[in-house]
Amino acid sequence: MNAEQIGLWAGLILSLMVFSYLLGDNALYRIAVYIFSGLVAGFVTVVTVESVVIPWLNATVIGTDVPLGARVLGAIPLALGLLLLLKGSPRLGRIGNLALAFIAGVGAAVAVAGAISGTLLPLASATSGAVSADPLNGFLVVLGVVCTLIYFQYLARPAPGGVRRGLPARVFGAVGHGFIAVTLGALYAAAILTSLTIFTERIAFLLNQIGGG
Repeated sequence: MNAEQIGLWAGLILSLMVFSYLLGDNALYRIAVYIFSGLVAGFVTVVTVESVVIPWLNATVIGTDVPLGARVLGAIPLALGLLLLLKGSPRLGRIGNLALAFIAGVGAAVAVAGAISGTLLPLASATSGAVSADPLNGFLVVLGVVCTLIYFQYLARPAPGGVRRGLPARVFGAVGHGFIAVTLGALYAAAILTSLTIFTERIAFLLNQIGGG
């Protein structure tokens, strides 16, 4: 048995271990997940160091004939990374919060800009296009979008025994809850069908390769 056949048998066994999750959480599934997680972490680390960190250091901090401004800009991420390493120290952990605050601020700004330009604006454009193309379907789309957004708003007013949303908000929120339930059900069914399709194709491929070998 050569190395290729060993790899095929290992892939078949790991595939069966992963898809055993369909029968419930079990030790075989967890072992396969741990193996894949370790391999992915190691692969990502090696690729990051070889393809990102070392070229970046050569182009900025330790490179030759690099302008002073480029060296300073290149040293900023290095300093933030070193500050993050201080989070492992009980005494110096607070200093590492500076790097976390910077990362969280940049991440929040990118997320907000991406949500507006990549989600809200295209959603509004698609909704208006659906209304103009087909009034009935457009009405359902607008109703689903509005009711879903109302479902996720938490404005309420004082009431006997606590706080309570107004009647219109509760009604439209219930409709939005229905749209969410239908959408999640469809996505879950599609995920199951996709998983079964991938499983059958993967097993058929491995069996053909093993049998042909």
